[in-house]
Amino acid sequence: MSVTPKRGLTLLLAGLAMFGPFAIDTMFPAFPAIAAEFGADDFAMQQTLSIYLVALAVMSLVHGPLSDALGRRPVVIGGVAVFTLASIGCALTWSIDSLWFFRALQGTCAGAGWIVARAIMRDLYQGPVVQRLMSNVSMLFTIAPALAPMIGGWVLLAGNWRLIFWFLALWGALLLVASIWRLPESHPPERRLPLRAGALVGGYLDMLRHRQFWPLAIAGTMNFSAMFLYISSAPAFVVGLLKLGPQQFGWLFVPAVMGMFLGALMSSRLAGRISVTSTISLGYGVMLGASVLNVATALVLPQPMIPWSVLPIGLHAIGISLSFPSLTVLLLDRFPLHRGGASSLQAFVSLVFNAVLAGLVVVFVSGSALHLALSAATLTVVGFVAWRVFRGQTKQELLHGGDDGVAPAAASPD
Repeated sequence: MSVTPKRGLTLLLAGLAMFGPFAIDTMFPAFPAIAAEFGADDFAMQQTLSIYLVALAVMSLVHGPLSDALGRRPVVIGGVAVFTLASIGCALTWSIDSLWFFRALQGTCAGAGWIVARAIMRDLYQGPVVQRLMSNVSMLFTIAPALAPMIGGWVLLAGNWRLIFWFLALWGALLLVASIWRLPESHPPERRLPLRAGALVGGYLDMLRHRQFWPLAIAGTMNFSAMFLYISSAPAFVVGLLKLGPQQFGWLFVPAVMGMFLGALMSSRLAGRISVTSTISLGYGVMLGASVLNVATALVLPQPMIPWSVLPIGLHAIGISLSFPSLTVLLLDRFPLHRGGASSLQAFVSLVFNAVLAGLVVVFVSGSALHLALSAATLTVVGFVAWRVFRGQTKQELLHGGDDGVAPAAASPD
């Protein structure tokens, strides 16, 4: 087992983890142009996001177990290839219905890189090394949905909105070549598990019944959802509330990107110095403080103003990115023989919730900065409560003389 990851592999894993989340909202700046060409209303345009997320969520249950049974490389390479073809389909689409279809096809394969990349990291590395690697990859994974609309806006300046999807197709093709060339097979045949429907369903049911799965899955989901609320509301927030143009999405996303980068950098630097539970608790301290500041800003400024209305979002992003890698390590280490499946189930929970958030909740709260701030704060509090439930569970196990529930790859609870 390698001690330190190679730089080229880190970049490739980051690219694989990034392309699914990146494709979520690259098209946001093109919403008005697409709506005008196809005669689509706001609800129809919002479904280009929720349909993608639903497809991503459903297939996320398959990618991990497939990689447990067939190996990591075939699943990643096949997923990237289909994503590239689906992106070409989006670029050539002829109606809003056909765009929905190709967005769904994108979603069915986009999770292959994101989910399997995490399993590869955990296959190859352990201890502070895997936390550090996940933190470095997380810098790109977590900033992808925030960076995407800015890049989409820049591409839109070059011409037709279809260029955004040609850009995604080109990126997919580059990742496909890189994966064929450099991606290692980290799951050898002797460790593979048969892919049987009964065993697959039974394995997922066992994970769902595991008393520590839900607190960790809910904590990770709610944390990112607080940011995703703003990401999926970006057209309404940037154009409708901040009164900015399609090329000015950076006013929302630059603070978010910087915050996520700083949080992941902090997580990487803290790996091996303090326990993963201390790192997560620090992240929650930042997120809760940012939530209070965000609500206060929305109350003081009924009409959102830059930069004040976006700075709390950037601060919140620091806490999200600081805690996410450690929460992921803790969850995967509960299922050492089924890391691909555990990664899939964690992704499924998160994606289903965010699909509902984007398709339904955003429609009702995106017209008010205060409603957005209160909703994000509520999500953060729910995540914090779930984290405290997990901490209570591990302390109970320690008091009863059992395993503390934290595998040797992670640190023990404080």
